[in-house]
Amino acid sequence: MIHRAIVDLPLHGGKCPRWLFEKMVRLGRAILLIIYEEFGSKEVVKRLSDPYWFQAFGCLLGFDWHSSGLTTTVGAAVKEALRPYFKEIGIYICGGKGKTALKTPQEINFWGEKHGLPQETTKFITLSRLTARIDNNAIQDGFQLYFHLFIFTKNGYWGVIQQGMEEKTAYARRYHWYSEKALNLCEEPHIGIISSIKKSEVLNLVAKKSQPVQKCLINLIKENFSKILNEMTKTYLFFKRDHSLTPIDISSKNLRKIWEATYRNPPKNFEEFLLTPGLGAKSLRALTLTAELIYDVKASREDPVHYAYAHGGKDGHPYKINKKLYENTIIELEEILRKIKASEDEKLNLFRRLPYIFKI
Repeated sequence: MIHRAIVDLPLHGGKCPRWLFEKMVRLGRAILLIIYEEFGSKEVVKRLSDPYWFQAFGCLLGFDWHSSGLTTTVGAAVKEALRPYFKEIGIYICGGKGKTALKTPQEINFWGEKHGLPQETTKFITLSRLTARIDNNAIQDGFQLYFHLFIFTKNGYWGVIQQGMEEKTAYARRYHWYSEKALNLCEEPHIGIISSIKKSEVLNLVAKKSQPVQKCLINLIKENFSKILNEMTKTYLFFKRDHSLTPIDISSKNLRKIWEATYRNPPKNFEEFLLTPGLGAKSLRALTLTAELIYDVKASREDPVHYAYAHGGKDGHPYKINKKLYENTIIELEEILRKIKASEDEKLNLFRRLPYIFKI
């Protein structure tokens, strides 16, 4: 079973040295190909989607435990490592950091068309966009996505690793998805969300508690536009004192675009609604508050991260950790290291590093 966790992820400046990145690519390839040979493509996606395993994997490849750079650099290294083997092993990795993340749909389409997966391609592009919309808009925790990695297999399994930044605290939050966990993309879909902060209030529209609100939002958007605007104006006046809404949030111009888009193509469910062109976090929040007032429902305000603090890390930073799961991960990585093709000196160095990855 894969569990949720919280780990410190402060944003660190600078780039990974080229020599280290090349080493990470080589070692990462060796480890992942062994997992593929032993267990198949599904297991590779499952492990990378596991927040515990991904963190351990990154540290073994040479990154500091709590650095936010682990996510982006390990993601890039894994993509580079498996690219020559995409067709052979049937695992494809798309996306990355910044502008590369925006190219994810094109990359999915490229590999899907090249290797004869046209039907799966359309589904995966939608999943890529929807998971990003959910973590950026449906979960309003203050972290803006800047990294998006989409992994899929020719057999239909998929995983997503995303990372967002909170500018005012200079911390990052990582979101993990795995296809066999995310059977309902709009109800508790994550395999794990990793962050240094558990906030007192986060609007979470994909929580189980928020399911009635999802239905009410679909009903609200079907109303006459002037009625929606009128109700949102009332909502703005109601929430004006605590600054929950601003005039920008209920911009009639933007709301009309959203309404027109849904009028032309009415959403059948909350997934389709989230993909509405122009529907951003602020508009979604304004509509949610309006729906709560009109229909007397309440969305979840609980931050979807948990676990108590333990202490560790070579620099004394606290992190939240499940000791037993990490001990099992160490044992698993030890077995893999025994099988990789590397010099005895290199293997010895890797084995020596393992106990320090999780110094609890």
